[in-house]
Amino acid sequence: MREQDKTTAYGWYAGTHMAALAAMASATAVLALSGCISMAPPYEAPALPVAQHYDANDDRDGLSAAAVGWQAYFTDTRLQALIAQALENNRDLRTAVLRVEEARAAFGIQRAETFPHLNAQAGINRLSIPADLSPFGMPMRVSQYQVGAGVSSWEIDFWGRVRNLNDAALESYVASDAARRAVALGLIAQVADSYLVLRELDERIALAQQTVDSRTETLRIFSRRVAVGATSRLNQTQVETLLTQAQALLTQLQQARDAQAHGLTLLVGKPIDLPPVAEPLDEHRMLVELRAGLPSDLLTQRPDIAAAEHRLRAAHASIGAARAAFFPRVALTGAYGTVSPELGNLFAPGTRAWVFAPSVTLPLFEGGKLRSNLDLAQARRDLAVAGYEKTVQSAFRDVSDALSARKWLAEQLDIAQATLAAQTERARLSQLRFDAGASAFLEVLDAQRDLLAAQQQLVQVRRALLSSRVGLYAALGGGTQAVESASDTQTHLSLTPPPRASGETTP
Repeated sequence: MREQDKTTAYGWYAGTHMAALAAMASATAVLALSGCISMAPPYEAPALPVAQHYDANDDRDGLSAAAVGWQAYFTDTRLQALIAQALENNRDLRTAVLRVEEARAAFGIQRAETFPHLNAQAGINRLSIPADLSPFGMPMRVSQYQVGAGVSSWEIDFWGRVRNLNDAALESYVASDAARRAVALGLIAQVADSYLVLRELDERIALAQQTVDSRTETLRIFSRRVAVGATSRLNQTQVETLLTQAQALLTQLQQARDAQAHGLTLLVGKPIDLPPVAEPLDEHRMLVELRAGLPSDLLTQRPDIAAAEHRLRAAHASIGAARAAFFPRVALTGAYGTVSPELGNLFAPGTRAWVFAPSVTLPLFEGGKLRSNLDLAQARRDLAVAGYEKTVQSAFRDVSDALSARKWLAEQLDIAQATLAAQTERARLSQLRFDAGASAFLEVLDAQRDLLAAQQQLVQVRRALLSSRVGLYAALGGGTQAVESASDTQTHLSLTPPPRASGETTP
């Protein structure tokens, strides 16, 4: 056969072979993208491991906590400002936001494995051959210039391994954002409760200061009576005892307020001005009324439950990836470009070159690694189920505790108010009896001591009732369905993942 005929025949064979390989690759790719299967077990949400109703629910009318944003629930303007600053500056929340960014990046890395990696290449090779190794008996220098583009080991996802890994990364990303929302809700509740405790201490300090001032004046009067012989030294020492008890309580409360202010500053994340507030707490004006609903509502309202469920879905997807690893792995590698011994002729006709190298890898023996990987994925799925159920049970208890506290603290508040009224009247009558000489000052001493205790207890119970309502708001997933404010938006990350390629399905 003539050399020209050989060249023509070789060109026809190469072109036909290349076309066949390209058609096979296209068909394989279409099959892989449109017909791949998933070996992940079907997801079924575990049954609720809690009762169908809350035992302590008093079925009162009110708003749904999920539909009430924190700005609408907490009506105190000072508290609203503190919460807004905390959402912007709190370091725990900032860490949660960064974990979302970390999960987003990890999802992007895993998602990139779905697509072929196309690389451009350019290079030059120079080879020097000594005369004793040259087939022509003389030294040779060979140059080769090349430019091209290629695909490096793109896995055809027949068994859904890559897709399941992609789904697991996506679920982990969404779970991290739900966890971020849980941290934000917990932070709101912590700031609100800490603020209420601070207000309680302010009110108790004011009462203690009034008592100190009153007893200081009483001691002055009794000291003058002792000086003129109108009363005994014993009565003066009893008044001194009352005064020192009130002074001791005042200093203890002031120390507690300083510690509470420091804790609130840590939650807010920046120095804040917290002057004492003389206005007493009002349980009817500060917070709106909420209804509890049903335990099943927690599945959509509590962000920590949503995070646990997404972690469970991720564990299911990881099982699918571990199962797919037992099957053959098909990968495509190819390149197309131009090669020439001279740089000037690099793009001249006849310098085209290509390579197409599909490969199939079938695991035969790996020392039990694949089996152990599957066992590990299944064990992690079981752990995720247990974690999900524990989260649901903890949420049920949080709501039950808050409802029980709201009910019984309301009754305790009524009792504390009645007790204070009785102790006030007792103190008044005791003072009248002593002034009339009908009783010893010891009776006044006991009445005054009990009156101060009743005043302090009333403030404590009122604050505890408000704290229970804050806890109920957080336990019910407060603000989940409400539109986030500008302060929340600063810490909010979109749950919408990056766009998917055609052929991908949403988990």
